[in-house]
Amino acid sequence: MPDFAYEDMLPIGEDTTTYRLLTSDGVEAVTGPDGTEFLRVSDEAMRLLAETAMHDIAHYLRPAHLAQLRKILDDPDASNNDKFVALDLLKNANISAGGVLPMCQDTG
Repeated sequence: MPDFAYEDMLPIGEDTTTYRLLTSDGVEAVTGPDGTEFLRVSDEAMRLLAETAMHDIAHYLRPAHLAQLRKILDDPDASNNDKFVALDLLKNANISAGGVLPMCQDTG
């Protein structure tokens, strides 16, 4: 029986996420009684963050995902079905990015 070799199933890689500041209103650093610094976030700031996150999740694909779909279209070894699905997803992404219809618009 071979020796067990542990490997992380989901290793943490480099964070290439592009972040944007929604607001700094309602966010402040406070110092606790033992000198530990905490971040205090108002209810309104949390509401704005949640609302924006849900909108972005519903309407936008990550740039890396869009690039992967593009690679399928450029891949000479991709089947016609692969290319059809990739193109359809890109069309849906384009419509969804308008902010009216969400990414799941064609799923009923």
